Amino acid sequence: MASRRLLVTGSGGLIGSEVVEGFAAEGWEVHGLENNQRADFFGPQGDTRWNVDRLRREQPRYQHHSIDIRNRPGVMDLFREVVPHAVVHTAAQPSHDLAASRPFGLPTCCLRGGCLTGPNHTGVELHGFLSYLIRCNLEGRTYRIFGYKGKQVRDNIHSRDVVQFMLRFVASPRVAEVYNLGGGRANSVSILEAFDLIAAISGKPMQSEYVDQPRQGDHQCYLSDLTKMKAHYSGWTITKDIPTTFQEIYQSWRKRAPDRAG
Repeated sequence: MASRRLLVTGSGGLIGSEVVEGFAAEGWEVHGLENNQRADFFGPQGDTRWNVDRLRREQPRYQHHSIDIRNRPGVMDLFREVVPHAVVHTAAQPSHDLAASRPFGLPTCCLRGGCLTGPNHTGVELHGFLSYLIRCNLEGRTYRIFGYKGKQVRDNIHSRDVVQFMLRFVASPRVAEVYNLGGGRANSVSILEAFDLIAAISGKPMQSEYVDQPRQGDHQCYLSDLTKMKAHYSGWTITKDIPTTFQEIYQSWRKRAPDRAG
């Protein structure tokens, strides 16, 4: 039976070398990527060649590849050659000081989502505020309000507007940015306001009961500041307002469960 193949990045480091030894002991064929970048980060005292040499001497199941993981073609060629059953990624620059003085410059961003919603959401009580609320109205279910007398406010952003921002970012990426991704004040609604809006759309009164205990960690009011997103990507804005979003979610539930539309 052919042995399983592992690809481990940073195989000359503390954790990477331990991974090599641990998996090799279990009979794996281990391929390691290591280009001694630690010596570049920290000078000669950070040189890891001694550890790579040790692995080569002591681990007959270990095969070394001196490839920089930022070399995409080289890494992809190695993947095609090895066809690993598993990958363990332990290559990293661990110094806080160097992270500030020598950042990796990757064109990435972190999107801090508020209430993301839309017609393709399968809302349930524990997640999917608007989708679940509208479903309850459509099916005549009782919606439970947890605390704050139903006055808790959420901003909501349609999934289409989420993707439109992603498209703009990919077309003109920035490095290591963080953005608030929500509907903003204009696209905010409380539970009680949501009741009135869906009742006006469906023609059915909302059935609810009140639980005098907020959910743990719940917010009374959550509004996303979209200033940075709009400043960096002036062509992006909210295109789906609350009434439009309600209509789309309502029609989606009707299509999924036409016999319950009433």
